[in-house]
Amino acid sequence: MGRYIVRRLLWTPVLLLVVGFITFLLGQYGPGDPVQVLLGQYQDPEVVARIRAQRGLDEPVLVQYGIYLKNAARGDFGESFRYRGQSVVGLIRNRALVSGQLALTALVLSLVLGIPIGLLAALRQGRWQDAGIISVTLFFYSLPVFITAPFLLLVFVLWLRILPSQGWEGLFDSHIILPALVLGIPGVSFFARMSRNSIVEVLSQDYVRTAKAKGLPPSMVYAKHVLRNALIPVFTIAGLGLATLVTGAIVTETYFGIPGIGRLTIDAFRSRDYPVITALTLMIAVAYVLANLVVDIGYRLLDPRIRYD
Repeated sequence: MGRYIVRRLLWTPVLLLVVGFITFLLGQYGPGDPVQVLLGQYQDPEVVARIRAQRGLDEPVLVQYGIYLKNAARGDFGESFRYRGQSVVGLIRNRALVSGQLALTALVLSLVLGIPIGLLAALRQGRWQDAGIISVTLFFYSLPVFITAPFLLLVFVLWLRILPSQGWEGLFDSHIILPALVLGIPGVSFFARMSRNSIVEVLSQDYVRTAKAKGLPPSMVYAKHVLRNALIPVFTIAGLGLATLVTGAIVTETYFGIPGIGRLTIDAFRSRDYPVITALTLMIAVAYVLANLVVDIGYRLLDPRIRYD
């Protein structure tokens, strides 16, 4: 297992080099000149040429990428074109913390509510409770964010006046409740349906019937034999959901005025802020690599029979 983890980690720099180079090329040859975007409509050719020379944008692409890698190895991803005087690392660090807190709250909400609901539906398989739970989860899962967000704002802010509409005051403040619900409600429905289907499949296995025939208490059968095996596919999706902790939720953050990664991503693409775009792409790549590694390790903990060569 240790060699497998080391091997996976050794491949991470190679992946980042490939992803970073592709993103860097798209920034160089994509639409829009970042210097012209930086200066706006009032441009002096001499000023444009001077800024390009100062930022090394007049060098060949490979030379520019080599300079970028050299600076990135020291933790310097450059300066934002849009937010002048602010480093890319500082911008992303502050906003990633906000998006991470919001997404983690929504993920915990989805798991804490979704798995018990799925278990209840599986234990009532074929009955009206099962059909009712499936119908309700399908309904909430099909609702897009641009419907649930205005509806929750209308009910809890305009009618009941018990929750704030916009802003961010941290993890333990009431501002997080509505955006966490908007992100978490589809997750509750998704994990409920996934855990229900997985539990139903596990309940039909021979080892579960054997455990029941031996006279084991139902609580032990469900905890040790059913849930542990049924949660493997659920853990896969939940583990990959960890990667979204740093990617942000663009629509939700826009609706509720949350200064997270989602809004920063939109601003970066609108203003052709290529240093921020490249750094965000690398950050997302690292997040998914680590999330996949966590999932693989989790498989081994859930099922000791799983081996990695």
